[in-house]
Amino acid sequence: MAGRNARRGPGGRARGLRAAGLALVGALLLGAAAAGWAYWHLNGNISSVDIEGALGDDRPAKPVTVPSASPSASPVPTGTLNILLLGSDSRGGEENRELGGGDSEGARSDTAMVVHLDADRTAATVVSIPRDTLVDRPSCPLPSGGSTPEASGAMFNTAYALGGPVCAVKTVESVTGVRMDHYIEVDFSGFADLVDALGGVTVTTDVDIDDDKSHLRLEAGTHHLDGTEALGLARTRYGLEGGSDLARIELQHQLVKALLEQISATDLLTDPTRLYQVADAATGSLTTDTGLDSLSELMSLGRSLGGLAADDVRTLTMPVVPAPWDRNRVVALEPDAAELWESLRR
Repeated sequence: MAGRNARRGPGGRARGLRAAGLALVGALLLGAAAAGWAYWHLNGNISSVDIEGALGDDRPAKPVTVPSASPSASPVPTGTLNILLLGSDSRGGEENRELGGGDSEGARSDTAMVVHLDADRTAATVVSIPRDTLVDRPSCPLPSGGSTPEASGAMFNTAYALGGPVCAVKTVESVTGVRMDHYIEVDFSGFADLVDALGGVTVTTDVDIDDDKSHLRLEAGTHHLDGTEALGLARTRYGLEGGSDLARIELQHQLVKALLEQISATDLLTDPTRLYQVADAATGSLTTDTGLDSLSELMSLGRSLGGLAADDVRTLTMPVVPAPWDRNRVVALEPDAAELWESLRR
């Protein structure tokens, strides 16, 4: 044994170090390849629509942003930003149908929120537009050519049903006078997958919920919901007293804050597997405008919101009143609605 060990002199140690070095290089290359595949996969998850190209210049003006005195001091984007966030059942498939969604020929927008980010990204305002709001729907260009017809007193969510994301954005801009800098659409099954990847969310309801259509039954109180239950909460309406869309929106606002709290409580950076699961669920459920259709662009937006907590997010509903000619529909309450939208144009 002594003789064998003696033969492992400097040359033997060198060969051992080279073998260890090659193993390390191999491991690093495999890790880099895995990271590259993950990036390619997540990037490929994202669907996009060229809203800017479709709408051209026939849009509200962008607000003038005053440049920072020291632009290099900020490593992430700043400046006010308005995003139309849409929840839809537009993607076909068995999972969406099981969750209450439609097929690819029955696209509907279920939830519409205008998200306004303050210039320093330390506060946000989320304004929901009830889907039953009667609006003057503008004519919108269609991908196949031609355009949708104008309509007076049309339900707000018909814009998406007829003309997809482009018409949803144009209708929101027409109603609000606020330019949408970005568009983000989340489908039913993707939202449920995202909540599951985060480990669920905790919400408190003041009333019992029993809704066959959203498949949700909850007693009043605090509950930790999985993805399917959270989706049911976001969609429930007929399980609430009076079947009010406005009451449903209040639940959606609770859910938005619960999601932000869960994201803050989940240390994704120390758990690569969980981080990938969350990223895969999030990107797999998204359709965006072309300004957000890459992982790097979404990460840049996410980094700019790093200091935003649930308490920094104000949730509102566009002021509305029942339509005088149809008590099952609502119309904007003026001048309150106009004043709200004006505050988001600054």
